[in-house]
Amino acid sequence: MTKNYVKFLQIPLFFVFLLILPSKIYAQCAGDDAQKVICDIYNPVYKSISLFSLLGGTPTPGGTWTDDDNSKGLNTATGELNGQLIRKGGVYHYTYTVANAAGCIDDKAVVTITIGAYAGVPAPFATVCSSKKTFNLFTAFNSTVMGPHSNGTWKDSKGKAVGSTIPIAGLEGSFQFTYTVPVVIACSPIAPTSTITVTIFRAPEAGEGQELVLCGTTGLAGYTDLDLHTLLSNEESGGEWRGVGLTSLQDNTINLQEVFDNNGAGTYNYTYTVLAYPNNIICPDETSVISIVLEKQLDFTGAKLVIESDICEDKITTAVYSAKITQGPQVIPDGEYEITFVVSGPNGGTETIKVNFVNGEVSFPIKSSYFTQVGTFRMTVTNIISTISRKACANIVSDLFYDLKINPLPCLDNAVLTSSPTCQNKDASVDISNIVQLVNGPYTIIYNLSGDNTAAGQTANFLVADGKANFKIPAALNIKSGVSKITIIRITNAVTGCTNNVFLQGDLIINPLPNAVTVKIQIENVCFNDPVPAVVSGLGNLTDAVLSYTLSDSNTSTLQTVALKVVNGNASFIIPAGLLVNTGSTTILASNLMNAVTFCDINLSNIFDTFIINPIPAAPTVNNPQTFCKVDGATIANLSPRGSQYKWYNSAAATTPLADTYLLKSESLYVRETSAANCTSAPTTVSIVINDTPAPVLNPGGADFCGLKNPTISDLSKVTNVSSTVTWYDAKENGNLLKSTTLLVHNAVYYGYDLSTVTDCISDNYLEVAVSLKDCDVAEFDFFIPDGFSPNGDNVNDTFRIPDIEFLYPDYSLEIFNRYGNVMFKGNINKPNWDGRNSESAGFGDGIAANGVYFYIINFNKDNKPPKQGRLYLNR
Repeated sequence: MTKNYVKFLQIPLFFVFLLILPSKIYAQCAGDDAQKVICDIYNPVYKSISLFSLLGGTPTPGGTWTDDDNSKGLNTATGELNGQLIRKGGVYHYTYTVANAAGCIDDKAVVTITIGAYAGVPAPFATVCSSKKTFNLFTAFNSTVMGPHSNGTWKDSKGKAVGSTIPIAGLEGSFQFTYTVPVVIACSPIAPTSTITVTIFRAPEAGEGQELVLCGTTGLAGYTDLDLHTLLSNEESGGEWRGVGLTSLQDNTINLQEVFDNNGAGTYNYTYTVLAYPNNIICPDETSVISIVLEKQLDFTGAKLVIESDICEDKITTAVYSAKITQGPQVIPDGEYEITFVVSGPNGGTETIKVNFVNGEVSFPIKSSYFTQVGTFRMTVTNIISTISRKACANIVSDLFYDLKINPLPCLDNAVLTSSPTCQNKDASVDISNIVQLVNGPYTIIYNLSGDNTAAGQTANFLVADGKANFKIPAALNIKSGVSKITIIRITNAVTGCTNNVFLQGDLIINPLPNAVTVKIQIENVCFNDPVPAVVSGLGNLTDAVLSYTLSDSNTSTLQTVALKVVNGNASFIIPAGLLVNTGSTTILASNLMNAVTFCDINLSNIFDTFIINPIPAAPTVNNPQTFCKVDGATIANLSPRGSQYKWYNSAAATTPLADTYLLKSESLYVRETSAANCTSAPTTVSIVINDTPAPVLNPGGADFCGLKNPTISDLSKVTNVSSTVTWYDAKENGNLLKSTTLLVHNAVYYGYDLSTVTDCISDNYLEVAVSLKDCDVAEFDFFIPDGFSPNGDNVNDTFRIPDIEFLYPDYSLEIFNRYGNVMFKGNINKPNWDGRNSESAGFGDGIAANGVYFYIINFNKDNKPPKQGRLYLNR
C-alpha cells in the first residue's frame, strides 16, 4: 500500500460522518441514503457488508435491494454485500425499496460504496514450464490473499504493454511484469501497482511423433531394422524408448517383421521420453508417441459365397435373393466391411455395399433386377475390406463367386418310354429315351399303371444322362403276369425343384414265376476237405436254373449262387471247399430259385438239409525223431503212438501201411490217424534214427597175456580201441556179462561189445577174442622144479607139478622115470600133474609108484633152451 493511500485513509472521521448524514431531517420509510468508502478492500471483514445497517433514519425492514451498477457482489435477498467480489475499484450504488408502506413520504434509499483500487500481493514464487506455451500473469499473485482488481494493465520489464496471458514457449529464465490498476481518488491519488517475477523453465523436447501404417503380412521386408527417430521431428537426443520389441531404454531400432510375427496385427505405440530431472524440477518429463499400425492381410481363399436361391422360370417375377459369405480357413474378425461384387448377365453390374461380418459370416440382399430370364448368372466378389482398415494391405479375394441359376421347367416332349419284360413280384426296369429337353441330372416323376396291374399316383426317381433315363416299378405293383400300361403324368427336376405336367406312355410285360413247391435239397455226410455234392430235386419243367443258398451252423456263408443244368427235374452241384472250413453240423438253406431262361425267380421257404462234415483227426503228435539202437532190432511195433487207429507208411502218399514186423532203419516214416467216421488225418513225418556203435577193435597181439600176471577182463578191455566203454560176455548169445575183475582163462573165448556214451547203444557186432595166457617173459619170473611130493590124499602136495611152467614154457614136455629107466609119466600143458601112479606101462604092478627117488627130463621147447634132467622124491 502506497504512502498516499495510507494518508488518504487518515481523513478526519467527522468528514465521513457529515457525508452520511441525510439531506432531509424528517424520517423516511426506506431510511436515509448512506455512503461508505472502503480503501482496504482486501480486509476479510469486507467479504460481508450489511447495507441495511448503513442506512440512516429508521428504515423499515423487509424491503428489497437492487445492484444499480451490476457490481456482482450483492445478495439481493439479504442485502449482504461481498466487497471482494467486486473486481474493479470505483463507486457503486445499491437501492433499498420498501414497497406499499403506509404513510411513507419516500420509499427508496441509496447506499453508495466507494472501493479503493487494489493491485494485489505478488506470490513469493511464480514458476512455470515452457511446455505450457502460455502463462496467465494473474496466477502469480498470492493465493492466500485477495486477488488484484481485474481492470488493471500489464507491462514487461521494458515498459511494453502486454496481455494478462503471455506466450512462454521457448523461453527460459526470470522475467518481471508490473500490474497497475486505475486510481480511485477517494482512497489515493496514485494508481496502485504490483510487480511480479515469473521464472520460466524450459521443457524437455520429445519431438513430434508420426504415424506409420504398414501391411504386416506383405509390407515389412524393408522394416526389419527401423530407426524410430526417423518417425520423430524436433526431438532432443538422449531420451528413453519404450515399446514392443525394444530390448532396452536406449534401443531405438525395431524389427517390425518380428513384432508382427510374434504379436499379430494391431497399433503399436512407441514412446520417446526426454527427462527434465535433475536440472529442472518444474517441468515434467516429456513423452512423444509414435503409432505404428500393422494390418493383417485378410485371406478369403476358401471362403464360400452362396446366393439364396436358385429358382424355376415361373418364379422370376416374384423371387428375392440373399447372398451369404462364409469365411475360409482364415478367421475373419467381426466388424463392418465394404464388399464389392460383379454380377454377370444382360442386366448385370457392379456394386459396393457395407455389411457386418459376425462369427465369420455375413448375409446381404441382392437386387432381383440382375436376374430376369432363364440362365446362369455369376456373382463374383472382387474385394472385401474392413471399413476401419487403413487399407495398408491388399486383401486376397480369389475364386469367390456363385452361379445363380434360373432353371427351366422340365419337359418330356418327343421322349420314348420302353420296358424290358420282368417277372411277377419283381421290380420292372423302364427306359426313357430321346429326352432332348432335359439336362443331365436326377428327376422325380409321378406315373399311373393300367391293364393287368393297376396303380395311381406312383413316384419314381431317375437320372438323365445324355438323353436317356431309367427307373424301377417296384415288385409290389407287378403282382399279376400279363401286360400293363405305364403313363407318366408329372416330372420334377430333383436338383432345381422345378416341376411340370407331362404325358408319356409305354407297355410293361410281366412273366410268371417258377413253381418251387416240390423243390428239395439233400447232402450226405462227408469227411473234412472231401468234395460235398448237393442233389436238388423237384425242379419240374425247368431246363436251366440258378439256385441261391446260404450255409449256417458250423459253416456260414454269404448268399451263394450256382447254375444248375436240370434233367428230369433233378440237378446236382459241388459246394465250394472254400465255404466248408469248419467241421460239424452244417445246414444248407436254399433261398431262391431262378429260371435262367426268363430270369424270373422265387424265394424259397423251408428248403434245407443238414449234413455233417466229420473232422479229420489232427496229424498225430509224435516224438520226433524216434531213436533206436540197431542191436535192439526195433520194428513198427516199437514206434509211438500205438493203437489200431494209427498206421505207418514209408511215404506221405502211400496208402498201404507197413506191417508191425517191418524192421526199422534210419529213414523218414509217416503216421496217420483214422477216426471212427473213417476220416484219415494228414501224415506226420517221423524221422527214424537207428544208432549203431562199431564193434571194439583188438590191438595187435591184444589176445596174448601172461597168466602169471593174473590178467582180468579189465586188462582185456585195455588192449581195445574203446577201453573205457567195452563190455564182455562169455557167449555170443545169452552170455553172462563179465565183471572187470574176472580173471582171464587160457584159450577161453570172450565177446566184446562197445557202448556209445552219446547214443547209449551197444554195438550190434562184437569182438571175438580167444585169450592166450602163454605170453610170458621167462626173465621176469623165478622158475623152480619141486624136488618131491606126497600123494597121500591129504590134499596137500598130492601131485607133482612144476609151478607156472605152462605159462613160461607152454610147449614143454615132461617124462618121469624110475630108477630102472622105466617111464612112469609123460606130461605137457594139457597133462601137467603126476599123481604118483604109473600111467605109461600097464604091466607095472598096481600102477602105484613106491616111495623113493625118481628121475625127470623136461624139454622146454622154447628159445632153444636145452632139456633139463633132475630127480624128485616120492614119499607117501
